[in-house]
Amino acid sequence: MTLEQLRTFLWVARLGGVRRAAQQMNVSQPAISARISALEDTLGVELFTRAARGVTPTREGVLLRSHAEQIIASVERIRAEIVPPERLSSLLRIGAAETIVQTWLPEFLRRLGTTYPRLKIEITVDISLNLREALLDRALDLAFLMGPVSEYSVDNLELPPVPLAWYRPLAMEAPDLSKVPVITYNRQSRPHRHLAAELHARHGGTAQIFPSNSLSTAIEMIAAGLGVGVIPECLGRRHVTAGRIAEFDPGWRPEALMFSASYIGNEEALTGDAARIARDVATGWR
Repeated sequence: MTLEQLRTFLWVARLGGVRRAAQQMNVSQPAISARISALEDTLGVELFTRAARGVTPTREGVLLRSHAEQIIASVERIRAEIVPPERLSSLLRIGAAETIVQTWLPEFLRRLGTTYPRLKIEITVDISLNLREALLDRALDLAFLMGPVSEYSVDNLELPPVPLAWYRPLAMEAPDLSKVPVITYNRQSRPHRHLAAELHARHGGTAQIFPSNSLSTAIEMIAAGLGVGVIPECLGRRHVTAGRIAEFDPGWRPEALMFSASYIGNEEALTGDAARIARDVATGWR
């Protein structure tokens, strides 16, 4: 029985299939199948029930998964404590919501690169809904998203809240929210849902919402006079200072955005360390 066999077994068990495990581990499907067969031969039991749509652990497979999780977690703790950070070489797949990308993500990447100079980093920018699914599918190692992720396997570190504010075109002195389009986050996002409910409660069905996948695009739409917008205050300040848009107060503010650094528990110790670096950077960012 080898560590490589146990790692392979865990990925097959987590993802429910040889093909997905092969993609995750970047090896061929025959290699994955051979490792599982060798492990089953060593233990003298079948670890998976095979079906057309994937595999599920047998009773013995469920028992082995518990032991394998502990073994791999112990190995990663040893690696984290013994190997100096500057010598640690690995791939970290990070997913981030655009709010994070446009605020403290560059500083986080700089500090992470300083701590782990041999680390390879892969960045995905998407809405929180898609980042959550990618994290649970093990397509991401660490996600900065509107959280937390309510899943037993996921660890969440709370990040500082991101206040939202109202912004208008310079030529629009007193916007009427019952008549002027409101430009904001993606239709599938939590801020969009909260804003839509609040606008409906205050203005009924007359309020219009223009959702956007891109904060940069939303800001440009406001500056071009297409409507008012709800965007993070830290981003809006830059454009107010540049004389492109103006902040205004309609008498209420949407809820601040709550983000988390979320990752699968019992994975590489590096991932948890990266999440803590992100929390430190986000806390000190202005």
